[in-house]
Amino acid sequence: MLADHPIKSFLDEDFLLQTDTARRLYHDYAKAMPIIDYHCHLPPDQIAADKRFENLTQIWLYGDHYKWRAMRTNGVPERYCTGDASDYEKFEKWAETVPYTMRNPLYHWTHMELKNPFGVETILNKNTAREVYDACTEQLTGLSTRALLRHFNVRTVCTTDDPTDSLEHHRKIADDGFDIKVLPTFRPDKAMAIDDVAAFQAYVRRVGEVCNQEIRTLDAYLDCLKQRHDYFAAAGCRLSDHGLETVYAEPYTESEVRTVFEKALSSTALSETERLRFKSYMLDRFAEWDWEKGWTQQFHLGALRNNNQRALRTLGPDTGWDSIGDFQQARPLARFLGGLDNRDQLAKTILYNLNPADNEIMATMIGNFNDGSVPGKIQFGSGWWFLDQKDGMEKQINALSNMGLLSRFVGMLTDSRSFLSYPRHEYFRRILCNLFGRDVENGELPNDIEWIGKLVQDICYRNAEDYFGF
Repeated sequence: MLADHPIKSFLDEDFLLQTDTARRLYHDYAKAMPIIDYHCHLPPDQIAADKRFENLTQIWLYGDHYKWRAMRTNGVPERYCTGDASDYEKFEKWAETVPYTMRNPLYHWTHMELKNPFGVETILNKNTAREVYDACTEQLTGLSTRALLRHFNVRTVCTTDDPTDSLEHHRKIADDGFDIKVLPTFRPDKAMAIDDVAAFQAYVRRVGEVCNQEIRTLDAYLDCLKQRHDYFAAAGCRLSDHGLETVYAEPYTESEVRTVFEKALSSTALSETERLRFKSYMLDRFAEWDWEKGWTQQFHLGALRNNNQRALRTLGPDTGWDSIGDFQQARPLARFLGGLDNRDQLAKTILYNLNPADNEIMATMIGNFNDGSVPGKIQFGSGWWFLDQKDGMEKQINALSNMGLLSRFVGMLTDSRSFLSYPRHEYFRRILCNLFGRDVENGELPNDIEWIGKLVQDICYRNAEDYFGF
């Protein structure tokens, strides 16, 4: 007869840590490491104003399409997600949904974020909604945006910003002498989004307004965008970012691209090949500018966005109607990175994939262009969006371990719009320590806790500190 196996308490101090070695690695090495959040969508204006939120719904549910998707799936009407219901009514519907999210990462994240920073260990459901809401809302009076960043031991935050952004909020944060660096990231996706000609024309006008000139030629357009790139650098920017279905690597000539630009400004219809040539040309220029400044370029690849046209019309983008796409990644990536490398203009690069079927593609692609100049120059980025969960993180870590050097990985980021998302770093660190601990106790790695503990700390913090040069 098998001995009784004790049931562990949910979310205790050894959550996700299944061996003594894993527990030691986490508590003695990983837990106290600072955080570099090198990619997120936190609003810099809220940090500049040191915003305080009126209630838990405002800081936790506003803009959170992860929660909205779960609520809709649970049969919650839209007015409680993005509509005109009161803040407490929205929270109550979320609380009713939480018990149905078991085995979805939202269940873990929800209770980790209640525990830290609020110290609330109550299981959230319909019956505890008011208790949890009131307890957390009361604490928010002392938890401003800057106080939360300090609480989570964040050292650097990199927001995501359009080239036309004024960066006034970043300047104010720096002028205030805030002890945590809040730096912009150059995200020029709209600058090459030529598929919608009317929207592209409006964006070209906007770039011209920011640069105080009328743009009529491709050269003028590039000159203005380069000015903005320089402007971001002066504000401390060290990274660019692109959110694309796949990278663009269509062969082109400059004369062809000039013609495409002129046709777009004159509202002449463009072929698919012309659009790809223009995007490929622009992506090369951005990559070259990043290399010149020693920046790191990031590519978030594989999202199939805005699938529900009715919802897009009524609610707009980024409201929870995106999914994983099945785009070809390997060949265009090889052409794009190879072209830059052949010209000795390949910047440090991080590749994030959204389709788990592409894990090994990304993990092997980075090895094609690591040239020995920088440890881990080309990175396979952490599990992103739909893969930002236990299974997704483990698969990313295992693919990178098998095909590359996990020890040189720059680690976790939040990719979030919420100031309460930093427990995701804890989640990642526990998962990382559990994998290392399992291998040690299975005899697959030596019981060298000091060395493995150093590797864990490198992945949690030091690799990113060295890699980005903040």
